Amino acid sequence: MSINKVRNIGIAAHIDAGKTTVTERILFFTGVNRVIGEVHDGRATMDFMQQEQERGITIASAAITCEWNGHKVNIIDTPGHVDFTIEVERSMRVLDGIIAVFCAVGGVEAQSETVWGQADRYHVPRLAFINKMDRAGADFYDVIAQLNDRLNAEAVPYQIPIGSGDTFSGVVDLIKMEAIYFRDNKITREAIPENLAAEALKWRNSMLEHLAEYNDEIAENYLEEKPISEAVIHEATRYCVQRSLITPAFCGAAYKNIGIQLILDAVTEYLPSPLDRGATIGIDMYKEDVTHKRNPSSSDPFAALAFKIIHDPYVGQQTFVRTYSGVLKVGDSILNATTNKKVRVSRIFRIHAKDRIEIPEVGPGDIVALIGLKDTHTGHTICAEDAPLRLESVRVPEPVISVKVNTETQKEHEKLIASLRKLSLEDPSFVVRYVERTNETVIAGMGELHLEIIVDRLKTEFGVIAQVGMPSVEYRETIIGECRNEYKYVKQTGGKGQYAHVIMLVEPNPGAGFEFKNAVTGGNIPNEFISAIQKGVLDAMEKGVMADFQTVDVKVTVLDGSYHAVDSSEMAFRTCGSMCFKEAFRKANPQLLEPVMNLEIATPDDYIGDIVGDLNRRRGKILNMRRYRKGSQKIQAEAPLMELFGYATAVRSLSSGRANYSMELKQYSPMPEKMQEKVLAEARERMENDH
Repeated sequence: MSINKVRNIGIAAHIDAGKTTVTERILFFTGVNRVIGEVHDGRATMDFMQQEQERGITIASAAITCEWNGHKVNIIDTPGHVDFTIEVERSMRVLDGIIAVFCAVGGVEAQSETVWGQADRYHVPRLAFINKMDRAGADFYDVIAQLNDRLNAEAVPYQIPIGSGDTFSGVVDLIKMEAIYFRDNKITREAIPENLAAEALKWRNSMLEHLAEYNDEIAENYLEEKPISEAVIHEATRYCVQRSLITPAFCGAAYKNIGIQLILDAVTEYLPSPLDRGATIGIDMYKEDVTHKRNPSSSDPFAALAFKIIHDPYVGQQTFVRTYSGVLKVGDSILNATTNKKVRVSRIFRIHAKDRIEIPEVGPGDIVALIGLKDTHTGHTICAEDAPLRLESVRVPEPVISVKVNTETQKEHEKLIASLRKLSLEDPSFVVRYVERTNETVIAGMGELHLEIIVDRLKTEFGVIAQVGMPSVEYRETIIGECRNEYKYVKQTGGKGQYAHVIMLVEPNPGAGFEFKNAVTGGNIPNEFISAIQKGVLDAMEKGVMADFQTVDVKVTVLDGSYHAVDSSEMAFRTCGSMCFKEAFRKANPQLLEPVMNLEIATPDDYIGDIVGDLNRRRGKILNMRRYRKGSQKIQAEAPLMELFGYATAVRSLSSGRANYSMELKQYSPMPEKMQEKVLAEARERMENDH
């Protein structure tokens, strides 16, 4: 199939907006499925993990390919729960367009904003589908206003609903200016009902006015009240969508099979093909300031990005890739440009959720799974050996919560470690740490549900029964002062001794991570020992200085030092670097950072006072309150994660079960001094007990 007939799209939204139901209807109407799978009965094609079926939520992004109007559509259905935001992040990195699904009752919710921000970050064009128009309280026009007020979406209705709630029966197509009804999975087109004619004309004019800003022919004909052809409207819309100038809005009720065919038409008509997205730019492997262009063409050298890893019990590691240029055939040797290692492709699969179809080769602009790519992780670039480059990787969010895991026997523990390693390869937002001092394994992730799913998968997929500790917050250590420190590491134990001497400057590097600089002159410390000093500093940062929390946002400059021709070694300088850094860190006004969460609470008016009072007791700060629906409000707030354990139970009891909330990481912020003393005292006590 021609590359201009390919669409790589995602379905993304807040939890419970109906993404998976929309995807299941797309698979039904494109002929992939003969029967519609439902989320509530655990039979959704895209939610094939046991944990997804039990909970009725999407956890892992699933890929599938279908055809519509002579186009090949690769679809990725992404999770809506904030704990699995890495799945959305890595999907956004490789998609050419998305359908953003919104609930006609709930409107723009917390995770909708996160998803929209992720699409902004990767410049992904989008269409809006306002779902659940058949539910009581559905309000299409209010959701359009929210899209524009809260997301700056430039949302432009291309349809308006015929009725809402129980009376919702179809839509008015504002391009063809006709009513469309969906009966027995068939579409019938009729004249617009009289009571909607004026409303339809108003919104058609609004659509044309938006397009007229970017298309002279529409502007001219609109002002002169001349007819405007459908072809010109389609052309102008395609231009605007692909540059994210507008977001065409459609509506329907996926559960009742209303509106799906029309959003599919819009996908093939307006969202870009890989050709429309144009060339991708990569950085030279050896020169950071040199870039290379790869066109979506079979004649350019092969280049692709690995964006997802799955361990399959039958075929081993499946590496999902988005191809950007060139052709890859089974048996080809290619280069992992991130690790600078050659890999050989043993099989290529086109993925259909949990099923797969083997294919002999893949061209540019496609999404497939490759077998045989050892040591290839999320965000790695794979490319032709003779034309290496590195593509932009995937941004991985910081874990905020951790638990200790253990097993009853050593044999089980080895199995646990191997299983955790596989799971952390699949999910980069899931981190595994081994604490030597206490001989403990700690797992960290994006939230309590995230870690609960990991523990569940250990049991169901790997047969490992893990004993799990209580959740604890992932604090960070940093400094707000600077310190110049000198340290000599000298040991003489008969025979060859150990000698290292380092002078370093340690200073804050807020928001910029770790930075290491070598300012040694005159060969006072040979170059091979400089990298050992850096490793020593990283050792200390990983284990923490004040307690056992990871150190962040520090700049270290090695100023001077000395070495001994016989007694100096890499290990001596690594140890010296670690000790020198720890001393300097303690003198540089160290500070603990804590994760602060964004909260969005939807509550009936009757309970606002109780919920706000409870938030104040949790060191929360109210940022905004706005009308949600009649008789209820949405509270936007922020609060430290350490104060939010058990918050789900508190919200339920404060509101007699009628309020709900969502939260996600906002930032790491300095802790108040009293709280810091308390946390450090608890950490020291824990460390002493562990000894």
